Amino acid sequence: MNGKVKVMIVDDHDMVRMGLKTYLMLEPAFHVMAEAGNGQDALEQLRQMKDMHKPDLILMDLMMPVMNGAEATEAIMSEFPGMKIVMLTSFLEDDLVVQAIEAGAVSYVLKTVSAEELIYALQGANRGMPVMTGDVSQALTRGIRQRTARESESGLTEREKEVLLLVAEGKTNKDIGEELHISIKTVKTHVSNLLMKCEMDDRTQLAIYAHRQGWVKKNS
Repeated sequence: MNGKVKVMIVDDHDMVRMGLKTYLMLEPAFHVMAEAGNGQDALEQLRQMKDMHKPDLILMDLMMPVMNGAEATEAIMSEFPGMKIVMLTSFLEDDLVVQAIEAGAVSYVLKTVSAEELIYALQGANRGMPVMTGDVSQALTRGIRQRTARESESGLTEREKEVLLLVAEGKTNKDIGEELHISIKTVKTHVSNLLMKCEMDDRTQLAIYAHRQGWVKKNS
């Protein structure tokens, strides 16, 4: 295994993991050293691995139960900043592409790509080089434009608004981190940004602001 790129495959379908593993094991440059059925499973495995035994890159499915690929990517990048993640999915929705890339994925690859294209994407990711097909690049561009338009209305990012609504529900930083699958440090950063952008002094004022904006549901 000397010199081989260590890969973790994360997908909730056994047959998909088996197929990917079988193919990658035939490639002399790669070694599949771990598998997980969802993002939470992958995160917990990484926490238990010693640094020298961690994968070099993760091939991550997007839509999974318990913790999806984007949530897992954000959580993994928060705890293991040097990790390289390639999102492999059947979905090409603009928002999903943006969410995955913003979470920290190096590349976003469709499951319809050829075996050669997948290997090329993995090789690029291992070098920190994003690899995307033309349709994915177009979806990313459209998604960013749409998100920018939405954010300009409130001045808040999608994640900041999610944090704000949870603050309005009285959730602690720990609660928010667990619900959004991000670290407490990241939550604190979002709260600080919210206080600055909304020109508020504390969490209580943020909660009142969210209610006045009509963003909090009546039954929450």
